[in-house]
Amino acid sequence: MEGSQVTEGAPHTTAAKLAELRERLELAKEPAGEKAIAKRAKKGIPSARERIHALLDPGTFLEIGALCKTPGDPNALLGDGVVTGHGQIDGRPVAVFSHDQTVFQGTVGEMFGRKVAKLMEWAAMVGCPMIGINDSGGARIQDAVTSLAWYAELGRRHEMLRGMVPEISIILGKCAGGAVYSPIQTDLVVAVRDQGYMFVTGPDVIKDVTGEDVSLDELGGADAQARYGNIHQVVEDEAAAFQYVRDYLSFLPSNIFDDAPLINPGLEPELTSHDMELDTIVPDSDNQAYDMMEILLRIFDDGDVFQVAEQRGQAMLTAFARVDGRPVGIIANQPMYMSGAIDNEASDKAAGFVRFCDSFHLPLVFVVDTPGFLPGVEQEKGGIIKRGGRFLNAVVEADVPKVTITIRKSYGGAYAVMGSKQLSADLNFAWPTARIAVIGAEGAAQLLVKRFPDPTAPEVQKIRADFIEGYNLNMATPWIAAERGFIDAVIQPHETRLLLRQSLNLLRDKQQYHRVNRTHGLTPI
Repeated sequence: MEGSQVTEGAPHTTAAKLAELRERLELAKEPAGEKAIAKRAKKGIPSARERIHALLDPGTFLEIGALCKTPGDPNALLGDGVVTGHGQIDGRPVAVFSHDQTVFQGTVGEMFGRKVAKLMEWAAMVGCPMIGINDSGGARIQDAVTSLAWYAELGRRHEMLRGMVPEISIILGKCAGGAVYSPIQTDLVVAVRDQGYMFVTGPDVIKDVTGEDVSLDELGGADAQARYGNIHQVVEDEAAAFQYVRDYLSFLPSNIFDDAPLINPGLEPELTSHDMELDTIVPDSDNQAYDMMEILLRIFDDGDVFQVAEQRGQAMLTAFARVDGRPVGIIANQPMYMSGAIDNEASDKAAGFVRFCDSFHLPLVFVVDTPGFLPGVEQEKGGIIKRGGRFLNAVVEADVPKVTITIRKSYGGAYAVMGSKQLSADLNFAWPTARIAVIGAEGAAQLLVKRFPDPTAPEVQKIRADFIEGYNLNMATPWIAAERGFIDAVIQPHETRLLLRQSLNLLRDKQQYHRVNRTHGLTPI
């Protein structure tokens, strides 16, 4: 079985034609032949079809285009480097393609492009998620401009799908050159550690062109690209990648016209022991960290909080969860990392997540404990002003129900972007531990003592300590915000879970404000 060669000149009987069909279909399963199978086995990776079957519900895959190959090329192989088709995940339709590394290294040729483009049209037509399993060498050099043209064509179709159906990429090999531009346009990118790589130009080319030495892992490794913000989740193996995608889709509607799945509504309608634990979860010391996940696990259904982009901007948590069985998006500060200060990566991460949730009609829950935007020269050079502005813009732009819970610190501009009532949050609650102010007590005290000739003098330090105590007692409290209606209620922590449920039930039929007609909103510079 070497290459896609089929016996020609068979008799014109039905039996002969059926035999020829079976022969062609058998060749299509492994178009590159025994040598390619052996090479793949040596790498220890599954075939393109095996990967699809591992992702989908058993027995649901319907392949399309198995007999396609480049016209006019006597050496063309069946499939043209990609397996495409339809299937189901948790009983819901999806469109899926998988690069076949054994055929021209999974590079894009004409029929490859036509097959994937047709699949994207089908996803748009039926309104189902589009999933790509990526393991590609990039553009097909021997196809010249034809390969580039189909890359561009697929890019156009990504834009047409974006914000209408979920688009997902799974990186299971080296995605080089043009092969990175399809995944980066999708909503979710998942990669396997030490197996999935993404880069526009490889280490050897960079060395030749710029003289820079860089390792493959540092340049395009999954963990590195996750820190750069190009990969949302890094997993240990292919099975974990497929399970992550299945879990991710369980929180989402198939398209923007459908509702997300309702799972286990009505659980625990009364206070539980886990609710009561919230009353003691925040440390008495303002400077002591705690894990925000411990709060999130107690205020959402089933202790199930599904993080997205966990390795990027770790001072910000973005995740899906459920409230009374219905999915929501979470934007929460993480005091365990930089005290929850919002830096450039955290701003971009939160802005993108807010816009995604708004597109798919998922309510937003902000859980706040942040000392503000992270100060520093590098942050300013990196564009903290415009990136923080994009976060702010995304929150205002979102029309979905928005509920905010302030746990502890909410200082400065971070107060505004983290779901303030002034940025159109619908309901704002605070725990009694909340501290809402322009600046924290320590920062305000520092400004005060700078006025003294010797800020380190004992009497000045006494003034500083007294000022901090008075500031925390009288200014950095939830009461002033509550008095002015910026907070709808100050609540006992153990009430949070059931209050969230009540709030989102009230907001389920929220009507959107009529905005002034315009082509579309613009993202700040």
